[in-house]
Amino acid sequence: MAENGKRITLLKAAQAEIEEKKSIFIGYAAPVSSEEEAKAIVAAKKKEFSDATHNVWAYYLDGGIHVRYSDDGEPQGTAGIPVLNVLKMSGATDMVVVVTRYFGGTLLGAGGLVRAYSASAKAALDAAGFAYMENYTIFSLTTNYSDYQRLADKLPKMGAVIDDTDFGGDVTLTIAIESTRKSEIAPVVSEITNGKGVLDIIGVEERASRV
Repeated sequence: MAENGKRITLLKAAQAEIEEKKSIFIGYAAPVSSEEEAKAIVAAKKKEFSDATHNVWAYYLDGGIHVRYSDDGEPQGTAGIPVLNVLKMSGATDMVVVVTRYFGGTLLGAGGLVRAYSASAKAALDAAGFAYMENYTIFSLTTNYSDYQRLADKLPKMGAVIDDTDFGGDVTLTIAIESTRKSEIAPVVSEITNGKGVLDIIGVEERASRV
């Protein structure tokens, strides 16, 4: 999904645990970039919790273009679909959730299972958090030592991120800024360095711009 042109996904991988009538539900959520990555995470969790009663899972990618889920032995419609519905309702995309259940000896019934799996999936998403993703343009900036401190002060104030600083004969900064604002960098660098700073675009990558 996207809001204001920005893709929304999970900020990080996270795990959360809830208990329902002595059954333990362990929800794990993670951002993914492909079906292959989602399937690999499902396989890893099923291996990690191979002694569990069930490992229910769902993934939701590309705004709903690629979707799959599994009840993993739970009654049809009580596990995988509720987990998937939580993913859909979150407003985010490109994520996978695995909910592991250790049976506690008390049957929950269809309604109880739906509530427990939904709650576990939501707890995992809440623990992971959400991020707005967009393209950042990466620059290499070489300057002299006398201009370095002014640049180091000014660039973050205008929303740029200094990823790395290399102190050699000159100072070389690796800078990232939202691609929609990339044209703002050159005038600032030129003004501070009197046109002597060397600025080059070295790449573009997607980053979390707001949580």
